[in-house]
Amino acid sequence: QVQLMESGGGLVQAGESLRLSCTASGSIFRIGIMRWYRQTPGKQRELVATVTSDGTTTYADSLKARFTISRDSRKNTTYLQMTSLEPEDTAVYSCSGRIFATPTTWRDYWGQGTQVTVSS
Repeated sequence: QVQLMESGGGLVQAGESLRLSCTASGSIFRIGIMRWYRQTPGKQRELVATVTSDGTTTYADSLKARFTISRDSRKNTTYLQMTSLEPEDTAVYSCSGRIFATPTTWRDYWGQGTQVTVSS
């Protein structure tokens, strides 16, 4: 069994920064692509950023100037550094990961999410 656990959310003021973490635990052979999403009530879930196992990153166009995704393979942890936060960034942030249990078998897992609230 594999679990993804997010942490680092909270309440901040506009202009401040936060770093979210997503740690995978359990029966892991290796970790493939990792993704951060966010969702606010009444809106569609938005893909924020992705990072592959070789470190290649992609971002939502509107966020690439302020958000940075990274990973530490030794810790099975993926990070989302968010700077210059705006009230519009308020959302539940969730991570998703492609976890390989063997060299050829994998499944996508989701964390439960962490709330980020940005006050004006």
